[in-house]
Amino acid sequence: MNDPDDPRLKGVPFIKGDCRRPELLERAGLSTARGVVIVTSDDLVNVSTALLVRQLNPDVRVVLRMFNQNLIPRFGAAVRNMVALSVSALTAPLIALTALTGDALGAFKLEDAPQQVAELLVTADSPLIGKKLSAIASSYKLLIFAHKTTDQPMTLWHTTPGDIVVAAGDTIVACGSPENLAPLTDSDRDDLLGNVLWAGWIRRQFRTVRRSLLSIDLSVKLASLGLFLILFLSTLVFRFGVGLGWAEGIYRTVSIVATGGDLHGENRDGWVKVFLSILKVAGAALLAVFTAIITQYLIRARLGGALEMRKIPDSGHIVVIGLGNVGYRCVEELVKLGHSVVAIESVNDNPFAATVRRMGVPVIVGDATIPEVLRQARANTARSVIASTESELVNLEVALLVREENPSQRVVVRLNDPAFADTVRSAANIKHAVSVPSLAAPAFVAALFGDRVQTLVTVGERTVAIVEILVQPNDPCLNEQTLVSAMIDYRFLPIGLSGRAAFATDGVPKNVRLREGDHLTVAIDVPDMEKLLRRTPVEKFRKVIVDSYPITARAALTAIARLRLGDSQNDVSPVIGATPFTLASDLTQGEADELVSLVSREKVEAHVE
Repeated sequence: MNDPDDPRLKGVPFIKGDCRRPELLERAGLSTARGVVIVTSDDLVNVSTALLVRQLNPDVRVVLRMFNQNLIPRFGAAVRNMVALSVSALTAPLIALTALTGDALGAFKLEDAPQQVAELLVTADSPLIGKKLSAIASSYKLLIFAHKTTDQPMTLWHTTPGDIVVAAGDTIVACGSPENLAPLTDSDRDDLLGNVLWAGWIRRQFRTVRRSLLSIDLSVKLASLGLFLILFLSTLVFRFGVGLGWAEGIYRTVSIVATGGDLHGENRDGWVKVFLSILKVAGAALLAVFTAIITQYLIRARLGGALEMRKIPDSGHIVVIGLGNVGYRCVEELVKLGHSVVAIESVNDNPFAATVRRMGVPVIVGDATIPEVLRQARANTARSVIASTESELVNLEVALLVREENPSQRVVVRLNDPAFADTVRSAANIKHAVSVPSLAAPAFVAALFGDRVQTLVTVGERTVAIVEILVQPNDPCLNEQTLVSAMIDYRFLPIGLSGRAAFATDGVPKNVRLREGDHLTVAIDVPDMEKLLRRTPVEKFRKVIVDSYPITARAALTAIARLRLGDSQNDVSPVIGATPFTLASDLTQGEADELVSLVSREKVEAHVE
């Protein structure tokens, strides 16, 4: 962006110049900045700017974009208060899951297992109609992020009761593994593992031979034709002119052409000598040309491409076009999920092509805007097609070509400009046109708050962050707090707790207590995220009032009252002798709700004030 008056800046101050100049950074207010985001397209510029920023302001948080996958984790660990992010690593999982399921608001990993956030529209024939949200979460092992009815706005988890009954027209935003979400998305028409259809052995070998013949250069074909024509004519001469048998004639011809031999002790009429001389010269020349051209053909590895034809399924696979950073990451994600992938790359010496082939993925070298190349990849019968080249125009052209062959084909198109992506979705009816910068940009902004923000998801009009929290020692807000009380106080939805069984089979958090070193993955509304990441203490102004209780609960209430008083020997009979009474005070909302839930198991009637 070079125009300070660009309306997309929306009034943000603009300074033009080299970001590696200290005076320019000072003009931008680096000394008082809360954070710095560096997102140029040059790794060296980003690294040098980040180090300069760290030198000028040792305490400011720095988020930078990097392409080099080897440097990303090492650089972030070597420099304090700095995090490096990769656009391809952030966006590829989402693009891959969108290609698989047809619907993905976001994607992230939970202990290396892929998780997907999807928006589910409840249709008239949906199996979800009439079920409670809590029952849906339990049956499909999902976490419910949000719910929306036809006449009410979307509400997030902390304001959505679990006993709501789902009706036709409702929208549910849910999180879970792709396998669990598949029956509820439009991917239920296919098995999640692809239902890959392979052609018979004879047909696949025929494809290999046909591709081999088609990919041979014209010079190779002409040289081969000339050589075999000479062999055929020479055999005829030996058979009918010299009087040798067919087998002997073929043998003599090959011997003379290959070794320059002679008809030792046999008829040497003048015409035979002339014929032998011509055969030796022509055969040697044609054999040399034939050998040189075939060698060149093999060196260029075109035969390897032909042999890959037998690895291409008839249908059910996923075609990835363009092996750049994003395309390669998409192939990697799909292979990890166990899906059959076919790649198309226009550059023969692409640095990712060899790696992709080692994964067992066939790579077709060719221009994907040529329909014949798409047909070779069986794009019209594939499960989906991902157009991920560096050129937006090529990606759009590929999408239209694929749709022309199969109007119902699912095509995921990689674009840059968000406005252009919106236009393609609405005007060109390409539902899965995604803007890579739009997908990655929120993660860069969120990384300013903490280096474990995995992704951001747009839910209705709200933005939800998927954050991994490390429980630090002496953490007053999380360490030794129960998971249930923490989720209520900080309004987050727990997704996973590393290394511990924190959730029941229905996704409901158990009454576990957080400990130092725990890695807690949560979903949280962005306005609430800073409060959690900064560990802002929650006000303690709630109290639990016991209205009534059965005699069988007296012992439990006595133990709780003594625990709150901090004296196990103290007589609390006067406190619990008559109802209503205050069982505990100076509690957070989460602690109070948890205590009410605890005593309700003993049939105690209590409420929070």
